[in-house]
Amino acid sequence: METGIHNTSEIGRLKKVLLHRPGAELENLMPEYLERLLFDDIPYLREAQKEHDAFADCLRQQGVEVVYLTDLVVNSLTSDEVRRDFIQQFLNESGVQDQRTHELLSDYLGKMPDKEMVSAMMAGVRKSQLRQESGKLGDYLSAAEDEYPFAVDPMPNLYFTRDPFATIGTGVSIHKMHTATRNRETLFGKFIFEHNPEYMHAPRWYDRGEVSSLEGGDILILSPEVLAVGISQRTRGDSIDTLAETILSYNKTNFKKILAFNIPKTRSFMHLDTVFTMVDRDKFTVHPNILNRITVFVMELDENRKMKIEQEDARLEDILKEHLRLDHVTLIPCGQGSEIDAAREQWSDGSNTLAIAPGEVVVYSRNYVTNHSLEDAGIRVHTIPSAELSRGRGGPRCMSMPLWRENP
Repeated sequence: METGIHNTSEIGRLKKVLLHRPGAELENLMPEYLERLLFDDIPYLREAQKEHDAFADCLRQQGVEVVYLTDLVVNSLTSDEVRRDFIQQFLNESGVQDQRTHELLSDYLGKMPDKEMVSAMMAGVRKSQLRQESGKLGDYLSAAEDEYPFAVDPMPNLYFTRDPFATIGTGVSIHKMHTATRNRETLFGKFIFEHNPEYMHAPRWYDRGEVSSLEGGDILILSPEVLAVGISQRTRGDSIDTLAETILSYNKTNFKKILAFNIPKTRSFMHLDTVFTMVDRDKFTVHPNILNRITVFVMELDENRKMKIEQEDARLEDILKEHLRLDHVTLIPCGQGSEIDAAREQWSDGSNTLAIAPGEVVVYSRNYVTNHSLEDAGIRVHTIPSAELSRGRGGPRCMSMPLWRENP
């Protein structure tokens, strides 16, 4: 059993991974509030859980140890004091303005066993649940609140464990998310990396208290020396500057440069890992729209340990060949380059693969055109069902946070 964090590539054999099995938070999605919660549709929970279980089983069959977010958080509640602090920080960040409601929620959550409490935080709290639990105080809630049905919003994006924090080398970046809806998710990472005995000593590359947003889907570890970060709809250039300064200055990592990819600031591109992912040492899936030219800022420390940034405008293939020291690069376009197939399969994250070893990936079965292209390129493909999971607009890479990979 691997302990701690070790993640120096996108393709080293995956030994341990963090997932979140979708829970009641998906059943707290309502059509009126989808945009607020960053969803386009409402997955059917029972089927989404079956699909997610198939994903976890696929990984286990390939020798990967699967751990779950809820369990890691529960194991971080190491004392009554830590537990009380966790509840108060959660409520403070949940937008609960009314003091009486705050007290009702604190009492409601505080009475639960640890695992039930963490699951309830993730699911969100309906006002109807508080009324049932609170007796006469519930009458106050009915009179004092507006028609919005939640005392605390659900967190339906949690099954995309890639985003709230990222493991890089032997350390972790805990993120300031682009939206308030998702920023609450990073509180779970905070307590894991401050209190869980297995992970509390990991170096910290970025912290959720920063003012500029950074999300894990924009971070790709291309090699033990090269990190790629997307300047995207959800990750700002300032945060990449901070991340680069911290990682490159730390003398116990081998990272020598960070490539900041400037990608379109639209929801269809969202993160760098919806644009391209690494599937082998010299093979990548790509969105066809970036096959021409792309702007990259190369960030390195000079001989005086000062940050040096140079802009490169070139084909993605040439950038990857240069900085990864490769003689040849194969780019595998989503949808085999067909405008229609690429658009359809990009919508369901055809480019968002999870490499579990060099040349071996997990993908959604529905993206069969792209999957055939991967197989034609010599990639071993494991397909998982995805009719419901894909409604959240994220693929296998989005749904997984590697905790331990072997060196590539």
